[in-house]
Amino acid sequence: MLKVTPIRAFADNYIWLLQGENNSIASVVDPGDAQPVLSYLDQQQIELKSILITHHHGDHVGGIHRLLQTFPGIPVYGPAREQIPAITHQLKEYDKITDEGSGHTFQVMDVPGHTAGHIAYYGDGALFCGDTVFANGCGRVFDGTFEELCHSLIKISKLPDETQIYCAHEYTVDNIGFAKWVEPENSALLERDEIDFSRSEKGQPTVPSSLALEKQTNPFLRFTLPEIKVIAEKKAGRSLQNDCEVFTVLRQWKDREYD
Repeated sequence: MLKVTPIRAFADNYIWLLQGENNSIASVVDPGDAQPVLSYLDQQQIELKSILITHHHGDHVGGIHRLLQTFPGIPVYGPAREQIPAITHQLKEYDKITDEGSGHTFQVMDVPGHTAGHIAYYGDGALFCGDTVFANGCGRVFDGTFEELCHSLIKISKLPDETQIYCAHEYTVDNIGFAKWVEPENSALLERDEIDFSRSEKGQPTVPSSLALEKQTNPFLRFTLPEIKVIAEKKAGRSLQNDCEVFTVLRQWKDREYD
């Protein structure tokens, strides 16, 4: 069974530590900062066996060099379409890896949009998706495109509903605020607001969440629904021709008026 432990970094990042049956070894996903990882490994007497990277942003790759100084020669998996010098195994859609730290196999998914070469790792009912989709939100578009991110989110929405979404930031409560702008009467969203606000107030993680819950509450996984199209068209003041136009209106609305 895959064991996943959150390691907090910076103001709101999550570095995910992965383990299998052997509790003395592990891997990490997106170590933007080495220090909290090294501290946790030392406290728990765990040896790092591999690193998994989703995209090139500094808060996801900044700790790689120092981790490799402490654990030289371990594999570093990451996107083939992004320039990350430390990567030893360049990955793309349909590749599979068996992670040395957890012993579990993950399928690689190309999920561009937030960045042009962003990837995600899917396996054992878990999706490690970096900044592509967040709990009740999605990433901004940087060097990818709105259309790419739209298609990446549609791809993720087709995974099994029970999939656990391990995103890389604690943005949930803030994201719920925008989702309530879009659907102020969504009962599932209002219930989620109470639950996740309470967790946040107690300093508890609000992630992972299930894909099923995201499809009930996250506007960036609901933009294919007719009722969301109506809301987006009202905001845009014009007819929208396809799902990706609806998504773009929602994402730009959040960019310009909420974030």
